[in-house]
Amino acid sequence: MADFRVGRLEQGQTKIRNVPIAVTPEGFWCCPSPAVLQKSLKNHNHQSKSKVSSPLRSRASSLHRTATSTADKKTHSGSLGSKVVSDDQRCPTSDAAVPAAVSPASVPERPSERPPKPNVDNPQRKVSVGFGQPETSDLKVMLFGKEGICVRMSVHWNILAENSSFFADKLAVQSPVPWLEVADCEDVEIYVETVGLMYCEELKHKLIKQSVPRVLRIIKVAESLGFGACIKSCLDYLEAVPWAAEEEESVVSSIRRLQNYGASPLLKRVASDLSDPPNDTLAHIMELVLKSNEDRGRREMKPLVLKLLKEKNIWTNGSVNICIELFYSSCRSCMESLLDLFRRASRPGFSDKSLDSKDPVMRQIALEADNLIWLVEILADRHAADEFAVLWAGQQELGELHSKLPIMSRHLVSCITARLFVGIGKGEILPPRDTRQLLLQVWLQPLVDDYSWLQHGCRSFDRKVVEEGIGQTILTLPLEDQQSILLSWLGSFLKVGDNCPNLQRAFEVWWRRTFIRPYAEHQGINLQSDKS
Repeated sequence: MADFRVGRLEQGQTKIRNVPIAVTPEGFWCCPSPAVLQKSLKNHNHQSKSKVSSPLRSRASSLHRTATSTADKKTHSGSLGSKVVSDDQRCPTSDAAVPAAVSPASVPERPSERPPKPNVDNPQRKVSVGFGQPETSDLKVMLFGKEGICVRMSVHWNILAENSSFFADKLAVQSPVPWLEVADCEDVEIYVETVGLMYCEELKHKLIKQSVPRVLRIIKVAESLGFGACIKSCLDYLEAVPWAAEEEESVVSSIRRLQNYGASPLLKRVASDLSDPPNDTLAHIMELVLKSNEDRGRREMKPLVLKLLKEKNIWTNGSVNICIELFYSSCRSCMESLLDLFRRASRPGFSDKSLDSKDPVMRQIALEADNLIWLVEILADRHAADEFAVLWAGQQELGELHSKLPIMSRHLVSCITARLFVGIGKGEILPPRDTRQLLLQVWLQPLVDDYSWLQHGCRSFDRKVVEEGIGQTILTLPLEDQQSILLSWLGSFLKVGDNCPNLQRAFEVWWRRTFIRPYAEHQGINLQSDKS
């Protein structure tokens, strides 16, 4: 609402029609439903279009409406109760007739002014609403909405002054005030509903079954009217009702400024009193996930926690280093546990034990390897996996014990190596050259040994991505190291074929660097010498 006027209400011709309204338990008439106001506006737009497109249809419709209006007037002429009516009236559009939009508090009151003269060029739909006992109404409030709808409310001076500081200030200027006018009202529908709530004793009960977005609209209007009881009831409602995920930000932004009305309990739903990120809580969550032995729980919670950790808003202030150190502490613990399990499984006589004796060890190896795959995924997403590559390249004993375990028990360990090669090949992980050399030296052969099993027994294994990562990692090394690794690969590939990584693209690059580039550079030097 932008413009506010005080004056005497003039009677105009009104076409009355029946509109359903409800009666509260207290005996007051409620405001019309949202559908009533929306239907009035839609009917008005439809009628305006009909007048432009078809003069004959417009004339017939006008005659029909006139007859209907006359019949309706006769039907309701003896009614003493409050009613909702809709009018076709001409409303002002000229600058001289409609005052400029200003704040309600800054508009001077001019009791002697009359409402603007009707303008035949801009028809506007009018809806009349009655509150309380209609025969005792001593005040009219005119709402002019921005969407072309006008609402005349028959209200009571004492009700508005008692519940609204805004109306109390306006009505205190002159008493009695026959009418008030609010122009450029942003939300006529909710404005009418909020005024209707002033007539209710149990406001909170009236909000039951309302949607959260609608209650937020009511709060906005109630705040502009200084309707404190309504604001408090709306906050109580929002405190008790669940919020949808898409509604949460709207609720928080709307109530943050209402601290004087007791909005703090609502804000505690989304924010704690702690100023620092709850690192202890994150550590506890990580421990629960890493220590879980239940397959379904781990399978569902690991992707969820990974997705939530990828949200950048949790990595703020000094929490980054603390969280990274937490992850690396878990990595070291898992690597130590994995090495201990490999030692136990590779001891003489372990393979001769019963399945019941071996199964817990093998299962724990799979769990620890899966934990490390998950941790390196988290670190790679944060571009913080360089140190993990250093730690994994240093697991030389683990690499030597790898071949002593059955392939079905050890293959997940090779998935850790594959993920590191993929990260290095994509530039996500940037370990130093010595680490890359050691990583290939310790872990490439175990990966080749498990390659056939990985292709057929691991659903998440992407052969092309892994082969590209291995090749790119090899090509980052000095040319002599590239030659040593690729010639060793060539011997394996010619023996086992598809059971070995296909590094032909890397081999081609190495070939050109070794045989073609020196020749091309030599030719270029000779050409330059000839020119000189």
